[in-house]
Amino acid sequence: MKIYEGKRTIDGLIVTVDGKPLDEGYDIKRFTRFGFEWTYEGDSPRQLALAILADHTGDAARAVALSEPFMKKVIANLDQDWRLTGDEVAAVLRGL
Repeated sequence: MKIYEGKRTIDGLIVTVDGKPLDEGYDIKRFTRFGFEWTYEGDSPRQLALAILADHTGDAARAVALSEPFMKKVIANLDQDWRLTGDEVAAVLRGL
Protein backbone atom coordinates (compact mmCIF):
# COMPACT_ATOMS: atom_id res chain seq x y z
CA MET A 1 0.00 0.00 0.00
CA LYS A 2 1.34 3.41 -0.94
CA ILE A 3 1.96 6.10 1.67
CA TYR A 4 1.69 9.78 0.72
CA GLU A 5 3.26 12.30 3.11
CA GLY A 6 3.64 16.05 3.21
CA LYS A 7 5.80 18.14 5.52
CA ARG A 8 6.60 21.80 5.95
CA THR A 9 10.30 22.28 6.55
CA ILE A 10 12.62 25.25 6.85
CA ASP A 11 13.64 24.54 3.25
CA GLY A 12 10.05 24.42 1.95
CA LEU A 13 7.38 21.83 1.33
CA ILE A 14 8.22 18.17 0.83
CA VAL A 15 5.70 15.71 -0.59
CA THR A 16 6.59 12.06 -1.03
CA VAL A 17 5.06 8.76 -2.04
CA ASP A 18 6.69 5.79 -0.34
CA GLY A 19 9.56 8.06 0.69
CA LYS A 20 10.33 9.34 -2.83
CA PRO A 21 9.37 12.78 -4.22
CA LEU A 22 5.87 12.83 -5.69
CA ASP A 23 5.79 13.95 -9.32
CA GLU A 24 3.90 17.25 -9.69
CA GLY A 25 1.87 15.99 -12.64
CA TYR A 26 2.63 19.09 -14.74
CA ASP A 27 2.80 16.84 -17.81
CA ILE A 28 -0.87 15.97 -17.20
CA LYS A 29 -2.21 19.43 -16.37
CA ARG A 30 -0.66 22.54 -14.83
CA PHE A 31 -2.95 24.36 -12.41
CA THR A 32 -0.11 26.44 -10.94
CA ARG A 33 3.53 27.35 -11.39
CA PHE A 34 4.12 27.49 -7.64
CA GLY A 35 4.17 23.78 -6.73
CA PHE A 36 2.17 21.97 -4.10
CA GLU A 37 0.24 23.44 -1.17
CA TRP A 38 -2.45 22.28 1.24
CA THR A 39 -4.75 23.46 4.09
CA TYR A 40 -6.88 25.64 1.77
CA GLU A 41 -8.73 25.53 -1.57
CA GLY A 42 -6.83 26.81 -4.58
CA ASP A 43 -4.64 26.02 -7.58
CA SER A 44 -1.59 24.72 -5.68
CA PRO A 45 -3.69 22.38 -3.50
CA ARG A 46 -5.44 21.21 -6.67
CA GLN A 47 -2.03 20.40 -8.20
CA LEU A 48 -1.33 18.22 -5.17
CA ALA A 49 -4.71 16.52 -5.55
CA LEU A 50 -3.99 15.84 -9.21
CA ALA A 51 -0.55 14.42 -8.43
CA ILE A 52 -1.84 12.08 -5.72
CA LEU A 53 -4.75 10.91 -7.86
CA ALA A 54 -2.60 10.39 -10.95
CA ASP A 55 -0.13 8.33 -8.93
CA HIS A 56 -2.85 6.39 -7.13
CA THR A 57 -5.14 5.64 -10.09
CA GLY A 58 -2.68 5.62 -12.98
CA ASP A 59 -5.43 7.34 -15.00
CA ALA A 60 -4.58 10.91 -16.02
CA ALA A 61 -8.07 11.81 -17.29
CA ARG A 62 -9.72 10.52 -14.09
CA ALA A 63 -7.16 12.37 -11.97
CA VAL A 64 -7.93 15.67 -13.72
CA ALA A 65 -11.69 15.13 -13.44
CA LEU A 66 -11.56 14.33 -9.73
CA SER A 67 -8.83 16.77 -8.71
CA GLU A 68 -11.17 19.59 -7.68
CA PRO A 69 -13.57 17.55 -5.51
CA PHE A 70 -10.63 15.62 -3.99
CA MET A 71 -8.85 18.91 -3.27
CA LYS A 72 -11.93 20.33 -1.53
CA LYS A 73 -12.68 17.18 0.47
CA VAL A 74 -9.15 16.11 1.43
CA ILE A 75 -6.28 18.43 0.52
CA ALA A 76 -7.86 21.63 1.85
CA ASN A 77 -8.39 19.92 5.21
CA LEU A 78 -4.92 18.44 5.75
CA ASP A 79 -2.76 19.44 8.72
CA GLN A 80 0.59 21.17 8.29
CA ASP A 81 2.27 17.75 8.24
CA TRP A 82 0.15 14.88 6.98
CA ARG A 83 0.06 11.25 5.90
CA LEU A 84 -2.45 9.51 3.60
CA THR A 85 -2.52 5.82 2.78
CA GLY A 86 -3.59 4.40 -0.54
CA ASP A 87 -6.58 2.86 1.25
CA GLU A 88 -7.65 6.29 2.52
CA VAL A 89 -7.36 7.76 -0.98
CA ALA A 90 -9.41 4.86 -2.37
CA ALA A 91 -12.11 5.34 0.28
CA VAL A 92 -12.48 9.01 -0.63
CA LEU A 93 -12.67 8.16 -4.33
CA ARG A 94 -15.50 5.71 -3.68
CA GLY A 95 -17.45 8.56 -2.07
CA LEU A 96 -16.90 11.08 -4.90
